[in-house]
Amino acid sequence: MPGRAALYLRVSTGRQAEQDLSIPDQRRQLLGYCEARGIEVVAEFVEPGATATDDKRPAFQRMMDEASQKPSPFDTIIVHSFSRFFRDQFQLEFYVRRLAKNGIRLTSITQDLGDDPMSVMMRQIMALFDEYQSKENAKHTLRAMRENARQGYWNGSRPPFGYKIVAAEMRGARTKKKIEPDPIHIETVRLIFRLARIGDGDGPLGVRQIAGYLNERGLRTQTGGRWGLGAVHELLTRRTYIGVHRFNVSGKRKGTKKNPEDIVEVEVPSIIEPEEFEAVQEMLKSRAPQLKAPRFVNSPTLLGGVVYCADCGGAMTLRTSGKGEEYRYYTCCTAARQGRTGCKGRTVPMAELDSIVVEHIETRLLAPGRLENMLGALVERRSDHAEKEKERITALKHQASDAEEKLTRLYRAIENGLADLDDSNLKGRIAELKRIRDSARADVERAESRDARSATVTMESINEFARMARQRLRREDGTFRRSHIQSLVQRAEVGADQIVIRGSALKLLQTLAEVSGGKPGVETATLGVRSFVPKWLPGPDSNRRPVD
Repeated sequence: MPGRAALYLRVSTGRQAEQDLSIPDQRRQLLGYCEARGIEVVAEFVEPGATATDDKRPAFQRMMDEASQKPSPFDTIIVHSFSRFFRDQFQLEFYVRRLAKNGIRLTSITQDLGDDPMSVMMRQIMALFDEYQSKENAKHTLRAMRENARQGYWNGSRPPFGYKIVAAEMRGARTKKKIEPDPIHIETVRLIFRLARIGDGDGPLGVRQIAGYLNERGLRTQTGGRWGLGAVHELLTRRTYIGVHRFNVSGKRKGTKKNPEDIVEVEVPSIIEPEEFEAVQEMLKSRAPQLKAPRFVNSPTLLGGVVYCADCGGAMTLRTSGKGEEYRYYTCCTAARQGRTGCKGRTVPMAELDSIVVEHIETRLLAPGRLENMLGALVERRSDHAEKEKERITALKHQASDAEEKLTRLYRAIENGLADLDDSNLKGRIAELKRIRDSARADVERAESRDARSATVTMESINEFARMARQRLRREDGTFRRSHIQSLVQRAEVGADQIVIRGSALKLLQTLAEVSGGKPGVETATLGVRSFVPKWLPGPDSNRRPVD
């Protein structure tokens, strides 16, 4: 029998550690086995919560690295059973042979087998049964979790940013849980969507810009880390925020997707309105390189990427002439590439086309009748928002008060000698409670500082709204804000004697409502108006409408 041994101890879950074959129980049996046989224990590797169906286990990998050294620091690896080492027959045999090449033997104290062919066959049969049992357990566990999700309960993973886990009900000794919006992070979620949809005063922000905006202001992720492109994009595209959380979407291996019939949709409280969410998805898609070239997304021209030739459907791009590119035109790209045989095309002075399109937008969209309807909806939405804001402030105050009370009890326990301040867990708990209290208080101050007064629609308010909307469409030097104009104009088709302009009512109202609060910025966008009208260009007018 070898004289030096490494012990490998593993449990799959915390529940198994408490109720089944715990780590201390495995250690006691393994040490007793070694003591009875005079084996020296030189190393111990503990895996407190990892599956044995693959080798993605930190302690396991450290053990194999040490076992690969020459000379090896131990002669045998001792486990409680082969299932502790692996629950995959192929992987078990692979690592057994890898160990054997370095003169190391794998030993199970409950399945003590030799090295003869019969013992090897028995070990392989046991491994097949362990693998089968593991897959059956996984199947039944997933079935139970899917049913739990169908009933609207949370299955225990970390909730999405902006949500927290709460106890829903008790079933016997088990607590059924659900998720609900977290008052601490809910405004950050809404802020991210507003930045993507409207921006911070100069047009919508991209994913990279949003991550920088959050990091510069000290807003952190759920785990206290900095925001990255992946985290922001995942948040902006996650349908959980409109009240539909999808469970069992992907498989165990990253990148594998489940069949649609295996996916369970769980109804959860929403944070973002569906119309706003879909507007952000449309905006993200429109910026995708597959749909629109980066030169159009970042183009300096006012109508770059949205103006097209009515004859061939090709984009109209910038052309210049004269010394120092003094004269600038929109020209049909098909005609520019293929000549008159490709498209008879047309060339329009840039300043002239920009002026025609923008003046028409201002005249049509800022008409008194249209603005009266918009402001009426805005006032109604502001009133609803104010009521929800009051409820949120009450919840935040309660959260801050609850955290303060818990801190007071902890401090009293420390003063009375019932707790030790040097305890790292206690220090962490105090820091967490302080973070919750301070964050809730800060959110209350920000919410109470916002103007939530009621308002009425008057001719004066209509004129003021129109004035500020026109002001926001232009920069200080008088030039137009490209991002705002392109939020209104989704497509402009230039023909021989007409220009057809198409746009979304939702984007129109979201863009103009940004200035409705009397000051530019993201905060005023909270009161944005929404509409279900599919097109903002109604009825017959000087621009002939396209035929469906």
